[in-house]
Amino acid sequence: MTSSRSTDSDAPAKNDGGQTATLRILSSLKDVSASNWDQVANPGWQLSGRGLLQKDPRDEALAELSGALGGGSEPASEEVDFNPFLSHAFLEALEASGCATEATGWLPRHMLLEDGSGQILGAVPAYLKSHSQGEYVFDHGWADAFYRAGGEYYPKLQISVPFTPATGRRFLTSAGVNREAGLQALAAGLVQVCQRSGASSVHATFLTKPEWDTLGDLGYLQRTDQQFHWENHDYDSFDGFLADLASRKRKAVKKERREALSAEGIEVEWVTGSDLTEAHWDAFYTFYMDTGSRKWGRPYLNRKFYSLINERLADRTLLVLAKRHGQYIAGALNFIGSQTLFGRHWGCTEHHPFLHFELCYYQAIDFAIANKLKRVEAGAQGAHKLARGYLPTTTYSAHWIAHEGLHQAVADYLEQERLAVERENEALAEHAPFRKTDQEI
Repeated sequence: MTSSRSTDSDAPAKNDGGQTATLRILSSLKDVSASNWDQVANPGWQLSGRGLLQKDPRDEALAELSGALGGGSEPASEEVDFNPFLSHAFLEALEASGCATEATGWLPRHMLLEDGSGQILGAVPAYLKSHSQGEYVFDHGWADAFYRAGGEYYPKLQISVPFTPATGRRFLTSAGVNREAGLQALAAGLVQVCQRSGASSVHATFLTKPEWDTLGDLGYLQRTDQQFHWENHDYDSFDGFLADLASRKRKAVKKERREALSAEGIEVEWVTGSDLTEAHWDAFYTFYMDTGSRKWGRPYLNRKFYSLINERLADRTLLVLAKRHGQYIAGALNFIGSQTLFGRHWGCTEHHPFLHFELCYYQAIDFAIANKLKRVEAGAQGAHKLARGYLPTTTYSAHWIAHEGLHQAVADYLEQERLAVERENEALAEHAPFRKTDQEI
């Protein structure tokens, strides 16, 4: 399919030279080059080869971005860090593998904001959806209520990284574009696309906090949810992290780690970069299918996707694998950002006590410390992560709904939900495993 250009006469933004900017809708990421997409997806960073990451050699790139984000204020880390899920390599792999396509209910409708010469000023990863699967921000109840009232909730316009509950920019702007102005232009453009496509609504999920704030000012409904993230306080070892825990919690973690590897012959490997082979992915895909089939009924990702990731992002990928008597029996998949390790999938063919915690949470902490990463995001939900040092963290989404009645009903619901999320996070934080005083050992 080919791309189509918006014919709006009221252009949504102007670039620094005063030129009119126009919107272009892509039906595939193949319609834009990786370099052009990545300059707005991860400004200040360059991705090459099988995921080799480097700072942009133009020293001013990140400084420009920080300035565009608001002068001398400190930008949110999610706004300037490299995020592998926003890269052309990752998003296009979802399409090329057949995982995120019209056939699976994820019809690409990516939006580009371009100046008169065709230079990309901004972009949004967008999909016209016929269902609410694979999003991790649940609106099934909204769809059911609207249907019972005689409305059609689908299609809807989804702004997200498919099947990936990880916070990151969704309104992508280049380093030289004023961030606030670019975000406003893209948000207004999405409403136009929604109205023209006959969609009921726009849903932007796992936003950064600054994006969420701006969209709220623009009339989008604001929603919050909860994840559990581990923060690295400049630890030099796992024992350094343990020293920050209360004595009882520290002993519990040590016991879990011992028991996880207590079965005869269990060994753990970190496999990344050039060491990753198709054999590793064969093993992991077996784990993924086993767990996915039991948990969801139909896993979202196929084997081809992992081969494409191996070709494009091996250096940004970490498999934590458990081997017993020479055979792989379990594994956890992670993606590596510039400051964050993102935990994604887990699976196993042999069940051993605490092996899940070891591979997904403790080994992730070990890797983050060894590689001086600032945090580990361990995926969606899971209050059981709290006792393992992962603290409650608020996640953000924003929603534009065309129908006034549904808009008001959802707004009323979200007001109460935000309060509930805030209270739950506060209550859970009180039960964090860390020492309360310096005297506790």
